[in-house]
Amino acid sequence: MALVAIYTVGRLKHPYEHPASREFFEVGYKVFRQAGISGHLIEDFSSIEVPYPEDELNGEGFPILTLTVWKSLQSLYRFTYSGQHKRALQNRNKWIEPHQENEPAYVVWWTEKVNDVSWEEAFKRYNYYIQHGPTPFAFDFKHAFDEFGETFLAK
Repeated sequence: MALVAIYTVGRLKHPYEHPASREFFEVGYKVFRQAGISGHLIEDFSSIEVPYPEDELNGEGFPILTLTVWKSLQSLYRFTYSGQHKRALQNRNKWIEPHQENEPAYVVWWTEKVNDVSWEEAFKRYNYYIQHGPTPFAFDFKHAFDEFGETFLAK
């Protein structure tokens, strides 16, 4: 059974201890709690002590990374655009710096095993997406692929 991984990347507008950043983390806790309760989230990889890629250390803002594995692309998409997560997305401009045009906020890919997902793999998929655009190797919801590499309409 194929699983889907998603890596998200952003930069906080304020230092981690700033009230706006604390609000971001409080909302994030609720989002991850809802994800766990959903029954569709399989794995959440901690970003504590993750060696950020060099390009993530340059620039403004404070890096925020997530890496999770989900049962299906449909369940990930539905979760992303509903409930707590949808509300967080609507408020992201309060907390997160705008992305550069060539820097996506996330990248998605298929995997057969949770053990194949790692931060190194996430960085590789993200960089591939930046260089090549969406392909079955790394894609986004607007240009999604199913587990067989066929174009897929996420909804």
